[in-house]
Amino acid sequence: MAAASSAATACFLSPPPRPRHFLRHLARAAATRTSSPRPLALPAPRPRLRDLVDPAEAARRLLASAAGSLVVALASAALILGDPGGASAFVVATPRKLQPDELATVRLFKDNTPSVVYITNLAVRQDAFTLDVLEVPQGSGSGFVWDKIGHIVTNFHVIRGASDLRVTLADQTVYEAQVVGFDQDKDVAVLSIQAPKDKLRPLPVGVSADLLVGQKVYAIGNPFGLDHTLTTGVISGLRREISSAATGRPIQDVIQTDAAINPGNSGGPLLDSAGNLIGVNTAIYSPSGASSGVGFSIPVDTVGGIVDQLIQFGKVTRPILGIKFAPDQSVEQLGLSGVLVLDAPPNGPAGKAGLQSTKRDAYGRLILGDIITSVNGTKVGNGSDLYRILDQCKVGETVTVEVLRGDQKEKIAVVLEPKPDET
Repeated sequence: MAAASSAATACFLSPPPRPRHFLRHLARAAATRTSSPRPLALPAPRPRLRDLVDPAEAARRLLASAAGSLVVALASAALILGDPGGASAFVVATPRKLQPDELATVRLFKDNTPSVVYITNLAVRQDAFTLDVLEVPQGSGSGFVWDKIGHIVTNFHVIRGASDLRVTLADQTVYEAQVVGFDQDKDVAVLSIQAPKDKLRPLPVGVSADLLVGQKVYAIGNPFGLDHTLTTGVISGLRREISSAATGRPIQDVIQTDAAINPGNSGGPLLDSAGNLIGVNTAIYSPSGASSGVGFSIPVDTVGGIVDQLIQFGKVTRPILGIKFAPDQSVEQLGLSGVLVLDAPPNGPAGKAGLQSTKRDAYGRLILGDIITSVNGTKVGNGSDLYRILDQCKVGETVTVEVLRGDQKEKIAVVLEPKPDET
C-alpha cells in the first residue's frame, strides 16, 4: 500500500515526458529569434499635465479656488467673532424679481412709514394694596405726522380718557405728547410733540372729493400693537355715514374700504396709489371685533378743515340748536316722522326761541314736545338729517325751524349758537 502511494505521488510531482515534435519546435523557434531579432516594444509614455491643460486656464482655476477659500474663511471668522452682519456681507443673495405693481407698493410703504406713529394711551391707576399711583397703558392706536412743527393727527377715541400720552416715531424714539384739541363729533384729535424737525416727515395731503369706487388704497398702522403694518385693498363704497362713538353725531361722506383695518389701526392714514393722504382710518364693521372686509375712513377733506381749526383755536366751532331729542325708533313707534324734542333748556338757542320740551302733567301722563319736521325748508326725518343740515350752517345764523305742536304746524326762528367748550 505504501508503495502504491509513493508511486502516485511521483506521478503527480514529476513533469511528464515531452514528445519529440515539441523539442523540435523549440529548437526551430530559437533559431528564428537568433537569425532575425525583433525590436522590443516599450509601453507608450503617459501624457504630461502641462500638455493637457493650458497654463493660463490652470492659473485662473487656482485663483478662483483660492478666492472661494478666502470668502469661506472670512465668513466663518465673522460668525465666530459674533458679527452676523459681517458674515452676510459676503453672502451673495439671489436677486428677487418683483412685478411693477409690487415694486410700487414696496416703495410706497418705504416712503410713508416714517410718517406713521404709534400712540400709547396711559391712565392713572391706584394699587389696591400699596395705594401707589401708577400709570398703566389702557389703549393704543396709530397716528401720522401732519407738519414739521410736531402736530400729530389721530382719532379722538384713541386718546379718550388718557392721563398721559406717548408717541413713538418710526425710529423707536418716544416723546411725551400734549393734546392740542379734539372734535368728538368727527372723531378727530390733534397732538403735539417736541421732536427735531429732521425726524418729522409729514404726509402729502391729497383730495377725497374725486375718489372712485374700485381704486386701490393702502392702510398703514399698528394693528394689535404690531409695528408698522401695511394692508391693501380698494375703495368699496363712498358717501357712507357712520356715527361718532363719543357723541353719536353722524359723520358724513365716509370712505368704505376692504383693506384690513383692525384694532390699533385707528388714527392711521389711508393712502392712494400715489402715497397721498385721502382718509383717516376710524372704524370697522365687524361682529367679532376683527377685520371683516368693511372698514371706514374719515375723508381728508373733512379732516383738513377740522385740523386747521384745532391748531388755530384749539377747538372746533360748530353750531347747535341746544336740544336733546328722542331716539329715532321712539318717533317711528308713534307713527311720526321728524325729531322729537325731549329737552330744550331755557338758556339754549331752542329754549330762547320758544321750542317746547316733552314733559308730564300732574297725573303723570306724557305730553309730547315739539316735533321738528324741517329746517330752512329741508325735510328732517331723523336725527342724522338734523345734524347734516346743521353742519352746513354757521354760528350766529338764523334758521327757520318748522315743528309739529299737537295737531298744528308752526315755524320758529332760531339763532344758532356755538357748541359749549369740551374738556
